[in-house]
Amino acid sequence: MAGAVLGVGTGVFLIALSWIVTLVLSLLLSRASAPTKLLIFPIVFLASTITLILVLFPRAPEVPSPVKEMQVVDTFFIGRYVLLSLVSVVFLAALFALLPFHLLEPMYAKPVRAH
Repeated sequence: MAGAVLGVGTGVFLIALSWIVTLVLSLLLSRASAPTKLLIFPIVFLASTITLILVLFPRAPEVPSPVKEMQVVDTFFIGRYVLLSLVSVVFLAALFALLPFHLLEPMYAKPVRAH
């Protein structure tokens, strides 16, 4: 299953997409005038035809072929550590740039009496 996403193939997404488009178009056409409302029936018929074709004539076998175990190799190992060190340096620089503004903020004395 080369095109599998979330364990399902492309056909399931095509069926879902066709029925979503059918629902939206049916809702839009239900507000139209009387002759235009009749376009809902061919749209539903087209969506059901697409569904039947995709369900009754699958292209992939039901049982997937056995897959050899693949060894996962991290090819971005060095780049990930360079990125981590860069982010750490930026974080520390921002932290040390923020501390003087936070700790050295001037505090002004309040007047004892206000006249």
